[in-house]
Amino acid sequence: MLKIVIFCCLSGGFYLLFYQERILAWISGILKKTQADMDLAARQRGLENRRQLMELQENHSLWFRLERMLYYSGIRQRFPAVSVEMWVAGELVVTGMLFLGCLAFGGVKAALLITCALTAAEALLFRYLRARNLRRVNENLIKLLDFLGNYSITVAEVTGTLNQVSRYMEEPIKTALEECYMEAQVTGDTGTALLSMADKVEHPKFQELARNMEISVRYCADLTALVSSSRRSMREHLRIAQERKAMLREAIVNMALLLVMSMAVLLTVGHLINLSFQELVWGTIPGRIGLGALGAIFLLFWIQLQRVHS
Repeated sequence: MLKIVIFCCLSGGFYLLFYQERILAWISGILKKTQADMDLAARQRGLENRRQLMELQENHSLWFRLERMLYYSGIRQRFPAVSVEMWVAGELVVTGMLFLGCLAFGGVKAALLITCALTAAEALLFRYLRARNLRRVNENLIKLLDFLGNYSITVAEVTGTLNQVSRYMEEPIKTALEECYMEAQVTGDTGTALLSMADKVEHPKFQELARNMEISVRYCADLTALVSSSRRSMREHLRIAQERKAMLREAIVNMALLLVMSMAVLLTVGHLINLSFQELVWGTIPGRIGLGALGAIFLLFWIQLQRVHS
């Protein structure tokens, strides 16, 4: 009897062991197929983006905008293997696990609140990374033009010159110049490589320089005059940016004065009618109207700030 029990236990153990191996193989097959499908989708999207670059089209999809976001924030430069599909899949997995974990311990409201807070924090992080890269490009672009001005650039050596200059640049310009050189060497299409380089850096003057170089590659042999005119244009751009910053600082000071004066008036009125600040603002109709007006003014000011920085 004991032998029969031992035999049944061993048989059951071997069955569960092989069944577990089958489950792991099935899961591994699903993961490999998913990875292959994501790689195929990334390659197809890359080909479509290249076709649009060659045909100078602007009807970009949501996936294209997400990819530009990864480039502009510097994530693709730091992690080249991360594609849009991988990023979206990771976002869904992390958000789902966080939501389920918060749902199990804190309820629906806590789960929604924490998930929304995480999404907002991620959006702010992306905005910070993009602003930092934009500031770096703004600081290094004039240096790039100065280096290019020291070369007698011709069509045949434009990407080689960019590769030589890239070692003196900072991110994200450094990686964009290196990838432009490598793409031109692999494909032999300098024009498309320049257009692709323009699409990887979020700065209007850098994009203008790359596209003007692509046009000059097709129609002239010497790009020295183009670099000189771009350098003058960039200096004018920096001068206008400094004027905007001065106006922005003045506007911030004015808004701070408006806020302080509004609080002083409200405190004075509250003292005269024997009401606290909270009761005056939240408990009376004039206080709510004034608070709404201040909120509208600061909202309009924030919108103008976004337009200045965009």
